Amino acid sequence: MIDSHCHAAHFYYEPIEPALDSLLRNGVEKALLIPLGMVDSLNPYLLECAQRFPGRFSVVATVDPLVPEAPAQLEEWARRGAEGVRLSPGDPVGIWQKADELGLVVSVRRRVEDSVSEHFRNIVESLPNLKIILEHLGCRMEDAVAPYDMFRRVLSLAQYPNVYMKVPGLGEICPRPERFPRPEAPFSDIPPVIDMAIEAFGTQRLMWGSDYPHVAEREGYGNCLRLLMEHVVRNEGDREWIFGKTAATLFRFGE
Repeated sequence: MIDSHCHAAHFYYEPIEPALDSLLRNGVEKALLIPLGMVDSLNPYLLECAQRFPGRFSVVATVDPLVPEAPAQLEEWARRGAEGVRLSPGDPVGIWQKADELGLVVSVRRRVEDSVSEHFRNIVESLPNLKIILEHLGCRMEDAVAPYDMFRRVLSLAQYPNVYMKVPGLGEICPRPERFPRPEAPFSDIPPVIDMAIEAFGTQRLMWGSDYPHVAEREGYGNCLRLLMEHVVRNEGDREWIFGKTAATLFRFGE
């Protein structure tokens, strides 16, 4: 199994060791390391983590896309081992083109209005070979309620075969349960947004991302995995793709 959205830092949140412990205790073999926002000073630490634990991690770097030296910086991070870059939908076209030139995968930050903009759609259309992953279902919690107008607009990006999507835990899309949630079903009202994503993208373009360590403030890492499998992704074939195979087609994880 592969976690496609894991944060770690040496100065905030948690360092890599607790993250790796959570992964291994829950049968997750590999993870995609995602930087905090646009903090490019974290890139060396994430690359060091991948080197210290070979075969466990792939690194998504970040750069400031607005500075003139951004393309050169991105090329340097790719040379040092980054397999992807984290960008926002509204970022300048030039940095997207550089990512395409370098053969990187782009993990797209959740800025819903920008992701349904003409600017972003033009980028997707003009770079058909660039693999683009929408984080967190590409939506916010308030978009995960009927009638799902904004979320349906995000899902329309599924028409482009180079666009993928990350599936989060139920704690990201469900209201926080009462003080004492039921052990068998902590979330009583699960919106159909993951089912809608499966219908739009197919499981071969969806991948699970825990959002560690933020998931600890919600249902917890192990429950994030378990509850998705028990209540949403029940088909074994679908599980294979969403919880591992899709991410493995995009990232090498040091292999």
